[in-house]
Amino acid sequence: MKRVASLIFALGLAIAAPTVASAQQNLPAGTPEQREAMQKVAWLDGEWRGTAVMTTRAGTQTLRHTERIGTLLGGSIRVIEGHSYNPDGTTAFNAVAILSWDNEKKAYTMRSYAQGGVVEVPFEGDANGFRWTMTVPSGQIRYVTTLENGTWHEVGEFVMEGRPPFKVIEMHLTRIGDSAWPAAGAVSPGE
Repeated sequence: MKRVASLIFALGLAIAAPTVASAQQNLPAGTPEQREAMQKVAWLDGEWRGTAVMTTRAGTQTLRHTERIGTLLGGSIRVIEGHSYNPDGTTAFNAVAILSWDNEKKAYTMRSYAQGGVVEVPFEGDANGFRWTMTVPSGQIRYVTTLENGTWHEVGEFVMEGRPPFKVIEMHLTRIGDSAWPAAGAVSPGE
């Protein structure tokens, strides 16, 4: 009985091995479709700095804000880090997102990690900007970003049925240079 089970297992491996090997041929660099989709939002890459005006129940505050953005997996995904600073230099806000292209759905997806939470949202983007919406209690926060004359302008509004949109954040950022992040500093394979 053990011999029959071993033979069935070996036969299963022999059948699956060519399929697994062919599926992995392009995995280190993603697919051509993923890399092409990421090129449509390549303007995001680099380091950005400016201001973020945030409005909460406690009032409005202006913070220094930075973004650093780059690709991994051969350019098939984009990694984004947003970081706001208090006047004393401490962190007021920090978020990391991974932007990817789903070949089957023919759509972008962004997975964001911030303030102890994780959200996955649809993302629309092109050479002129991007848009995404996050559901929150009682409504949604809608983010619209445009790129004009080298300036990243982003507005986030809380949208609730029956009420006018309420601006919760507005950013003005200027690209300050290229960034090798996150690909730089990869661990070498050694000897």
